[in-house]
Amino acid sequence: MRDEITRFFKSGWFSTLTSVDGEFLLRKICEEVQGCSHPGCPELVEYGERFCEKHQKEENKRYEKYDRDPAVRRRYGRAWKRIRDSYAAVHPLCELCLEKGIYTKTEEIHHKLPLSEGGTHDRSNLIALCKPCHARIHAERGDRWHNRTSKNSNKKKSGA
Repeated sequence: MRDEITRFFKSGWFSTLTSVDGEFLLRKICEEVQGCSHPGCPELVEYGERFCEKHQKEENKRYEKYDRDPAVRRRYGRAWKRIRDSYAAVHPLCELCLEKGIYTKTEEIHHKLPLSEGGTHDRSNLIALCKPCHARIHAERGDRWHNRTSKNSNKKKSGA
């Protein structure tokens, strides 16, 4: 479906739609896709995603290199990968979606109490999540994207 929508947008004929049906169709498509957030990228992504596949990888690398606390990187070694993989094998579906009756594949294993706040890799502190649920939890906590400006301003203040 993504290829069809991409061809639809690149064809340009959608700009000539003026009928009620055409507007409805365009609104419906716009509810399901959006543009990649990387400047100048013409790729379309599913609603709720920020970047296309290529730019998501670049953003993850940039985040790991510049924004993620080095102490956090040390906490996620080989042992964590084994724990994560075994937990995902036992919990193949997103636990939050499953509570709502929605079957979504597990994509992330999340610490309920973050390691930085004294949490552990113990199974009672883990939850299997899909990417949208994981992103929602971090957005509500203000972890990754929302505190970026405050982190930068604190670094500037302490460096001055």
